[in-house]
Amino acid sequence: QVQLVESGGGLVQAGGSLRLSCAASGRTFSRYGMAWFRQAPGKGREFVAAISSNGGSTYYVDYADSVKGRFTISGDNAKNTVSLQMNSLKPEDTAVYYCTAGRWRSRDPSRYDYWGKGTQVTVSS
Repeated sequence: QVQLVESGGGLVQAGGSLRLSCAASGRTFSRYGMAWFRQAPGKGREFVAAISSNGGSTYYVDYADSVKGRFTISGDNAKNTVSLQMNSLKPEDTAVYYCTAGRWRSRDPSRYDYWGKGTQVTVSS
């Protein structure tokens, strides 16, 4: 059974940092696209960042404009994990953050097959 489990969310002041992690189990995701999406109250699911690799040490990344330069996505094929380092956090980054995996790296949430349950990130002003 495939599982994605997020961790690392919490409450932080504006300007602070958090690091989210996603542990995948049930299959190897080294050739999959993995991504982070977020959903704020009353809003739809929003693309944050995505990563894919050739199964080795080369990774390809993509970021939403709203987080570019502040967030960094990284993957570890050996550990089957993906992380999201979030710096210079803003109140508008407040949302539930979801880890997801699919056959391709994409900004479209419908292209992903597996989803974690999410972790809450709250940024106070």
